[in-house]
Amino acid sequence: MGRVRFEAITWERLGDLLAERLLDLKPGDGSPWPRIAFDGAPAARPGDLAALVSEALRIRGRASLVVGTEGFLRPASLRFEYGHEDVEAYYDGWFDTAALWREVFGPLDPGGTGRVLPDLWDPTTDRATRSPYVPLPPGAILLTHGPLLLKHWFPFDLTVHVLLSPGALRRRTPQDEHWTLPAFERYETETDPAATADVLVRADDPRHPAWNG
Repeated sequence: MGRVRFEAITWERLGDLLAERLLDLKPGDGSPWPRIAFDGAPAARPGDLAALVSEALRIRGRASLVVGTEGFLRPASLRFEYGHEDVEAYYDGWFDTAALWREVFGPLDPGGTGRVLPDLWDPTTDRATRSPYVPLPPGAILLTHGPLLLKHWFPFDLTVHVLLSPGALRRRTPQDEHWTLPAFERYETETDPAATADVLVRADDPRHPAWNG
């Protein structure tokens, strides 16, 4: 991390530059649908950046679909089986990765149907969302956002990690969610998303992001 050089940028300009980069991105496995990760703790708000990129793509005439992993949480009975603040459960068991493979990534494999389920489970009502499938035309771009994304071996063609320093992560995480912080420490140790991601965005000051270009 010490050798990474960051350049100051606005969020809007960052969205534009990432969209431009995605226009020419060709999946390495021959899929007609590029798949992009926006990885980061909830406090880093990676979904906001995904939405900016989606809008920038729309202006450029390119279809995209934003999918947040919070729409693929497992039912509360499974998430809270070992209590409401179990770090191990949060790290390995809160998100329905099997459903993400089946409903989001599988349909975008080479030869897939292109029909993606945008969400599956509503954590507020703890019920299925019953959302309709979204057909993605060839060339449409999947923009997936959420925490701990890079440890699952999802078939991303480009990965963006929105980075917060430990101090910023603690400050910007609500007090009642501080119990999740050890999960992100473990993620840094085991996955090292800052070194793994193709694009790194520093967002300690949400008004003044910087990126590694």
